[in-house]
Amino acid sequence: MSPPLAPPGWSRWLVPPAALSVHLSIGQAYAWSVFKPPLESALGLSGTQSALPFQLGIVMLGLSAAFGGTLVERNGPRWAMTVALICFSSGFLLSALGAATEQYWLIVFGYGFVGGIGLGIGYISPVSTLIKWFPDRPGMATGIAIMGFGGGALIASPWSAQMLESFGSDSSGIALAFLVHGLSYSVFMLLGVLLVRVPRTEKPVGDGPSAFDGPQVSARNAVRTPQFWCLWIVLCMNVTAGIGILEKAAPMITDFFANTSTPVSMSAAAGFVALLSAANMAGRIGWSSTSDLVGRKNIYRLYLGAGALMYGLIALAGDSSKPLFILCALVILSFYGGGFATIPAYLKDLFGTYQVGAIHGRLLTAWSTAGVLGPLIVNWIADRQEEAGKDGSSLYTMSLFIMIGLLAVGFVANELVRPVDPRHHVPVPAQKEKEAADVQRQQSESA
Repeated sequence: MSPPLAPPGWSRWLVPPAALSVHLSIGQAYAWSVFKPPLESALGLSGTQSALPFQLGIVMLGLSAAFGGTLVERNGPRWAMTVALICFSSGFLLSALGAATEQYWLIVFGYGFVGGIGLGIGYISPVSTLIKWFPDRPGMATGIAIMGFGGGALIASPWSAQMLESFGSDSSGIALAFLVHGLSYSVFMLLGVLLVRVPRTEKPVGDGPSAFDGPQVSARNAVRTPQFWCLWIVLCMNVTAGIGILEKAAPMITDFFANTSTPVSMSAAAGFVALLSAANMAGRIGWSSTSDLVGRKNIYRLYLGAGALMYGLIALAGDSSKPLFILCALVILSFYGGGFATIPAYLKDLFGTYQVGAIHGRLLTAWSTAGVLGPLIVNWIADRQEEAGKDGSSLYTMSLFIMIGLLAVGFVANELVRPVDPRHHVPVPAQKEKEAADVQRQQSESA
């Protein structure tokens, strides 16, 4: 299942489209909310119940990336993309069966558990390969791919809504929509499986530095370093701050300006959500590419420091300026997306390419934590404030100041990042021996 070695003269620019075919597909996860109202109506579910497949999917994303990262490094991107294709598509097919038979537990198991494994393995599948192909511009390379995960919902949301309108929003219509998703995504992800190639590891990639120069650290050693845990905190704090707005975007902007002379309509709130998705996607490629020029530590100073400033402006302005609220939210979401896209390159800078995919997988447990923490902070505090008789922007003021504090913690953690102690490095002879063995194995399998 190892991908063939790239022939001489093969363009490295064919690898990002292969990664995009996977990430645009699994990015459908951000469009799950389209299915929530139909499922609630057809199966008599509560809002909490209809969110369960998505929540379990995000949890499984982090867990499968953490526990499967070493397998991805060992078996290569083609194996990983194939596993992601099978799990993600099978999750939709199981969900289709669950909807058709009105067995909601099967939808939770299919989309959340099985599909969630596909999310995690698919998310990390191209990272190591992209960094090896683009050692001169790792931020841009991973940004292109991870941009697809942020932008997948821009395709999946209208597509899913159109299918539900055509097929109907009853259980049979939902089942048919799930079936079409599963089959269509399997074909699209197959393009990535067939297209992906790995560089010849005995030679430098491109005209710049070799991907295999410099210190290299194994995944096992990486998690024993303070640098790994500093970056874990950095990612967790940055994601918590962004997902707190993203998860509650539509009701948040509606509540914020409910007591003003120009309240926000539901259609305008939906437009705001679309703008946030666009900022999320643009930040993934824009900020991560910028990190190649200014450095990873500096770009995270921007994400965390300017992010705290944006939250402060929202909190202090309250409902006095709608344009300021929207602008600050867009900047925060661009930092949210940029943080995801830049972290693989940051890991490469610190730990090398030796097992960067496995290290990235372990670090994504910070995403699972933030996926629970961010919405919990915003929703729980808003509910308590409403019970206390407050309304409008005051529902969120305390949450905004908490986010500022979390970003400050992330800023300090980023400042504590230093080069990894040489005692954690993989010995050069062992590293070169492994690379030579990998080349020999891949050439024999390609023969």
